Amino acid sequence: MEYTLEEKERFMRAALEEAEKSLAKHEIPIGCVIVKDGNIIGRGHNAREELNQAIMHAEIMAIQEANHFEGNWRLLDTTLFVTIEPCVMCSGAIGLARIPQVIYGAPNQKFGAAGSLYNVLRDTRLNHRVEVESGILEDDCAKIMQDFFRQRRAKQSGLKEKASQGTDL
Repeated sequence: MEYTLEEKERFMRAALEEAEKSLAKHEIPIGCVIVKDGNIIGRGHNAREELNQAIMHAEIMAIQEANHFEGNWRLLDTTLFVTIEPCVMCSGAIGLARIPQVIYGAPNQKFGAAGSLYNVLRDTRLNHRVEVESGILEDDCAKIMQDFFRQRRAKQSGLKEKASQGTDL
């Protein structure tokens, strides 16, 4: 599956739109789309808090939707676009779904399993390896995460400050 830079950016923007859905729900803003034959067949965004399920990462949600669309657990001839490098769980699911190509925006230094911390997707000991590309709209993908965590830290700091002021009275 060959994509032009323009196509890669278009699909990554669709993944960013999914990340915005997470952000609106105060979830970690990661979004994902799965593409086959130039069409999006699966969409997902983080929904762990909303659904109270630890496994509801963007990639898992998109894989489930694409499986349903295809009527098959194998997602051959597809490309997964995700805003942030997949974690170990999601990389495992990508391999199990037989997705041949992953394109992600920004690296995940703490949980990344597509080259940053681990390299699950290209591990030759596994029976399925994935072509990986990174850096598509990297700044935009990183920024939405950085802004989210900056705002969360500021909110937590403000709550701590209010709590300490209340105990001093």
